[in-house]
Amino acid sequence: MIMISDELFASFRDTGRDLFLTGAVSSHGGNMSVRIGDRILITRSGSMLGRLTRKDVLETGIDACAEDKGCSRELVVHRAIYQATDAHAVVHAHTVHTVHRSLVSEAIVPLDSESKAIIGDVPIVSAEQTIASPEAAGVLSAALREKKIAVLRTHGPFSRGATLEEAFYHVSCLEASAKLLDLAEACR
Repeated sequence: MIMISDELFASFRDTGRDLFLTGAVSSHGGNMSVRIGDRILITRSGSMLGRLTRKDVLETGIDACAEDKGCSRELVVHRAIYQATDAHAVVHAHTVHTVHRSLVSEAIVPLDSESKAIIGDVPIVSAEQTIASPEAAGVLSAALREKKIAVLRTHGPFSRGATLEEAFYHVSCLEASAKLLDLAEACR
């Protein structure tokens, strides 16, 4: 059992608040997790990321187990990403411009310098069942072996990082880039 430190809880709380305040998630949307060894700390299903309490961060194993009850439905995706990559943190959001780009593109190719340097071209992957499915877990974990962030068509980005803050940074860069692409397209 992991004793969640004040510092680690603050990272969940602050990143969740930032995701909400930036509009990256709706009131009860999105999820985040941190891997510590063979354990995962993940947000509770239906939690409000903008108002997280310690009860909203649950512990489970890297493999399916009885402790999964109450965890985010996207646990299957988080697990697959941890098993396929060196990630220590995963953030999933429902960013509006990024989701829009997933409907009209096969990849998001940033126009802005920051996103080019930080995240590069971002793949858009598809799954028939986009929410909490083994198929989504497979395509996202495969894409994230090579990339810091990938987008599940119609559902939003999943980002990996060494910390929650780093994974959120990738989401934030991608959303800014998608917004710029939308604005550039609207001006044509």
